[in-house]
Amino acid sequence: MLNHWLSILQSYRLIGVIRSSNREIAIKKAHALANGGVKLIEITWNSYQPQELISILRQELPNCYIGAGTILCYQDLVTAMDAGIQFCFTPHCDLNLLNLAHNQDIPMIPGALSPTEIIHAFNHGAKVVKVFPISTMGGIDYIKHIRAPLPHIPLIPTGGVTIQNASDYIKAGAIAIGLSTDLFPQKLIFDDNWGMISQRINHIQQQLVNISN
Repeated sequence: MLNHWLSILQSYRLIGVIRSSNREIAIKKAHALANGGVKLIEITWNSYQPQELISILRQELPNCYIGAGTILCYQDLVTAMDAGIQFCFTPHCDLNLLNLAHNQDIPMIPGALSPTEIIHAFNHGAKVVKVFPISTMGGIDYIKHIRAPLPHIPLIPTGGVTIQNASDYIKAGAIAIGLSTDLFPQKLIFDDNWGMISQRINHIQQQLVNISN
């Protein structure tokens, strides 16, 4: 998986992030992502029973890559790996977690913010670095400024990315983006209109893929 991780990100560009306290809603969100053409689905570890949710989705969505996010410690990562994750994100950079995941051929994307943190993570084995929270640092302009001296480090901005600006992040040089709340409007969830949610998701997914081409 590690050897193909960059090409997977370049092919799909969009990581659908699910954070939910309701398992049924989380599963519906995951299926809406898959129906919308999204292949990379992240379940945050502060969701309701994330390990069980990941196991279910690995069975129900075999054509998608199911990962975990908000991994904070060794036990979180071990439990997530036991559940079958295929990639994982952390909001910080813990080299012990990075090495543990990579030894199991599981891509880990550590979080960083400053140039020093980004270079540190990359130099210690991260294939890609998550820039989080991107909105607090100026958003798209920050990615442009970081990419200028560090064009060799693949970056995934998260935390403030929206459907409206997602394509601009890719154009600015991000290898992929993480999207969460903006993919799932509360009114459409309340109306149980998952078909419309999937249509919205497919629109942005195709938009990002077309940029990569």
